[in-house]
Amino acid sequence: MKTYLLHKATVVTAQKEAVGSVIISGGRIADIIFAEDDGFDYKIELATSRFDDIETINLEGKHLMAGGIDAHVHFREPGLTHKADMETESRAAVAGGVTTAFDMPNTNPATVSEEAFKEKMALAAEKSCMNLGFHFGATNSNIEEIEDILDGKESLSPADVKGIKVFMGSSTGNMLVDENNTLDRLFSIKGKPVLVHCEDEATIKANLDAAVEKYGDDIPFSEHENIRSRRACIKSSIKALEKAIMHGTNLVLCHISTKEEIEMVRAAKANNPDIMAETSCNYLWFSNEDYQKMGSRLKCNPSVKGQTDREALRTALANGLIDTIGSDHAPHLQSEKEGPYTKAPSGLPTIQQSLPVLITIARKEDIPLTRIAGVFSENAADLYGLRTGKIKPGYAADIVIFDKDKEFTVRNEDQFSKCGWTPYDGETLCGVIEAVFVAGKIIYKDGGFNVA
Repeated sequence: MKTYLLHKATVVTAQKEAVGSVIISGGRIADIIFAEDDGFDYKIELATSRFDDIETINLEGKHLMAGGIDAHVHFREPGLTHKADMETESRAAVAGGVTTAFDMPNTNPATVSEEAFKEKMALAAEKSCMNLGFHFGATNSNIEEIEDILDGKESLSPADVKGIKVFMGSSTGNMLVDENNTLDRLFSIKGKPVLVHCEDEATIKANLDAAVEKYGDDIPFSEHENIRSRRACIKSSIKALEKAIMHGTNLVLCHISTKEEIEMVRAAKANNPDIMAETSCNYLWFSNEDYQKMGSRLKCNPSVKGQTDREALRTALANGLIDTIGSDHAPHLQSEKEGPYTKAPSGLPTIQQSLPVLITIARKEDIPLTRIAGVFSENAADLYGLRTGKIKPGYAADIVIFDKDKEFTVRNEDQFSKCGWTPYDGETLCGVIEAVFVAGKIIYKDGGFNVA
């Protein structure tokens, strides 16, 4: 492995943004020296003298941050590889500055057994160009297997299971968990985050039946926010938060989309500080005004809501109430998205835009990049107990280098995801990603990959 001096970049952590230099050796961060420190040049000379051969990369004017940790992706493998796979989606992730991702269990077969979990681990070892881990999926009938794995009674190591995913509303994959006793046992799990998709199934069904009665087969996509409604989100989130408070769960409330859920999380955290709030850039960028022009290209679960919800989420991002950003990267082919409302699947391929969208929002809303470093990587590093996601000695040298102010126009033809499109097509963003290190190796640079 090469040893690098990443020299005079603007280093961004959750604590500070300052010019500094980072030394990478053996795939890890060996040292970080800030220019504001006394004797900067001498300290650089002393630090680099420990290494026989070191390559200096001058990064004046560029920003350097820990690679992103996206704990909410759908890479579609196994079973759905016509639209995405671990090789293509890991490249899309790295091109977006994400160096660690945790895949959700609603593949085919679903990751709800030890055998299926091990199969995905083997595929990732062969195909992924990033750190790729997996959540274990809960069902109404596999709680005993989950408990045995986490208790170390099975051959699968508990450390390999990043979290337990619970669908309290059905989504792609039909993994709904709705038995109360099972939910209580799941929410009683200790030592692992429990990630919940919260939408009330009965509310959604009633709303869909009403829409079919009114529109027949021609339901407008603007009805999606009324079908997968705020009431459906709020009702399910109330149930999840109450159980998390009752059982002391390390809960991750996934892809929050409403202003009400933000306030609910604020109150719930006072009773259980281990409750974590996740949102995705979809809800920070788009609003219900976009359904008319975007149609099925904006259909995701939960639905994108109103402008006031978007503003509340941006405020929560700024003030620290949002803990993590999960892209909910969920590729479908454009041809699949072109069907009528009831046939067009929900899900958006967005991981390649996560960091530029966050940087652009930070500029628009005057949010410090230190806050972005927290939600993009550092908070997730703490949540999942990882030795990556921070610019800190001893941590993995998973690093993204970007030009904070350089603007670019997103184009479908530039996407690395196998599905070949993004809902951000045509949007102007800032924050061009120039290079990405994974375990001390330059994997991505100037639009190309080095993955041999």
